[in-house]
Amino acid sequence: MSHEADLERMNALRERARLGGGQARIDAQHERGKMTARERIAALVDPGTFQEVDALAVREVDLVEGGSADIVYGDAVVTGWGKVDGRLIFVFAQDFTVNGGSLGEVMGDKIAKAMDLALKAGAPVIGLNDSGGARIQEGVVSLAKYGDIFLRNVRASGVIPQISVIMGPCAGGAVYSPAITDFIFMVQGTSQMFITGPDVIQSVTGETTTFEELGGAMSHAAKSGVSHFAVDSEDSAIEEVRRLVSFIPGNNLEGAPYQDTGDPITRSLDDILSVVPADDTQPYDVRDVIERLVDNGDFMEVHEHFAQNIVVGFARIGGHSIGIVANQPMYLGGVLDIDSSRKGARFVRFCDAFNIPIVTLVDVPGYLPGVSQEYGGIIVHGAKLVYAFAEATVPKVTVVMRKGFGGAYDAMGSKHLGADMNFAWPGVAIAVMGGGQAVNIIGRREIQAADDPEAKRAEIIADYKERYEHPYIAAARGYVDDVIDPRETRTRVAMALEMLQNKAETLPPKKHGNIPL
Repeated sequence: MSHEADLERMNALRERARLGGGQARIDAQHERGKMTARERIAALVDPGTFQEVDALAVREVDLVEGGSADIVYGDAVVTGWGKVDGRLIFVFAQDFTVNGGSLGEVMGDKIAKAMDLALKAGAPVIGLNDSGGARIQEGVVSLAKYGDIFLRNVRASGVIPQISVIMGPCAGGAVYSPAITDFIFMVQGTSQMFITGPDVIQSVTGETTTFEELGGAMSHAAKSGVSHFAVDSEDSAIEEVRRLVSFIPGNNLEGAPYQDTGDPITRSLDDILSVVPADDTQPYDVRDVIERLVDNGDFMEVHEHFAQNIVVGFARIGGHSIGIVANQPMYLGGVLDIDSSRKGARFVRFCDAFNIPIVTLVDVPGYLPGVSQEYGGIIVHGAKLVYAFAEATVPKVTVVMRKGFGGAYDAMGSKHLGADMNFAWPGVAIAVMGGGQAVNIIGRREIQAADDPEAKRAEIIADYKERYEHPYIAAARGYVDDVIDPRETRTRVAMALEMLQNKAETLPPKKHGNIPL
């Protein structure tokens, strides 16, 4: 054959691969309001940077000399690498136009290869999922390939960031790979995740539900906590993925990314005293504090709709990426419970794995009491947050804003769990419990014996507050490093983070810890 014939054959096969399941199925994908796999990748990466791998992959047993008419080159996934804001990422995008995006031998091998390359190159993996699940026709081979991917998800965990974007159905074994990754995005109205669908559930348990109720974006964003982000369109999902990538390093050996934001660290929080009420029983939105504290008010909240009594997310201070963990008095008074402890612990561990400093804003009345919490395992789940903060060796700066009571004070990035710098505002209460609760224990007999029990109660509470509910006892012992003017919080935190840039701390040698799961 001539060179021209060779090139013609190559180009013909590439064109077949580009069309996936064919124009009719591409049109059907568009009619559902969904982009194709290649269109999604094009929207994700910087223009002209995508380099495809395995575009011509097929099962060897299906390959006929010259290519038979029914072979789909590249199978049901597009894989390769590209750049996001000039930084290397690897990507795979399942192609629903080919066998409903089902996973078989070729798809599994292609995804595994992309993940292996990402580990070698030290770059994030972004999976764009749109799949009907395992390819039934390939039997146990499809299950084996899922297992190959799961293994790589686990091996890559904490080494390179892994991001999953659910852009269609994701059922059965297909949900476990996203579940192992660091962040999951879902698109409202078009993506679902579930182990078994509504029909199976009804036949087994008698429960009646819909695909959206069972596994839709808001179900998992607000109820189960499986999804970290619920967005209203595929375009928004891709835009938010690009934004997330800007906050995180490419691998666990890199430092947190830096951007010149133009926001001086000496900026005073002039109105912060009016934002946070002095009365610690009055609610406020802690996001109002975060947006004043960080560069240009740019805060990317994670798990916004789940366990809203704690707020976590990414921001920058002095141009450097940080992770924020903050109690939210707007919900349940900012109390810690099962879900908020899990949410906070997961986020802290991600930041620690990828060298992102953690800033903790504390205003916590304690752990949530109740039979349902105890039976749900609050002891174990609450300990996850303790474990995560104690395990983290990244720079940790904590600000106690109004109160820190009981074990929840310990759990929220206290000095006792290894925080590097701890600040408190002057009106802060740090104690085993608040005076209103303590009086029932320490003053019971005096109150019962008093001629005016209510007056005696108020007297004991006032004395308790004067003796114990202030930051200066903790400051005297070095449990907080300084009591600061709230308006100087940004400057003090920024300077502490600057001081800690070269922090070096190692844990005792071990295979891994045994976090209470």
